[in-house]
Amino acid sequence: MSPGNGYSHAVSGRGRLVAIAGQVAMDEHGELVGEGDPVAQTERVFENLRLALAAAGATFADIVKFGVFVTDMSILPVVREIRDRHVDRARPPASTAIQVVALFRPGYLVEIDALAVVEDG
Repeated sequence: MSPGNGYSHAVSGRGRLVAIAGQVAMDEHGELVGEGDPVAQTERVFENLRLALAAAGATFADIVKFGVFVTDMSILPVVREIRDRHVDRARPPASTAIQVVALFRPGYLVEIDALAVVEDG
């Protein structure tokens, strides 16, 4: 296999599985953050992922898999750059990136879900 660009082909772990639903650029009031701005939207997506992980007793270090959904593949380099600020680049999670026609509401450009494994303890 050729090496992944910032992701692993396979990741394993032992512990409690944490599934994080797809996160979009929505603020605490349910409003879109960064209309038309992939950088602002992706930053907010990763903040929402951080909050969801924390609520489950997990961190980005526990992520074993990302599912990335974008409305245009040209957004992917932005997602990768921001993702790389949050994960251990020496042992990155597995990842899938998919271009979709639309997300659940107009204006949203990126959605990311995640699986984490938290050590039992």
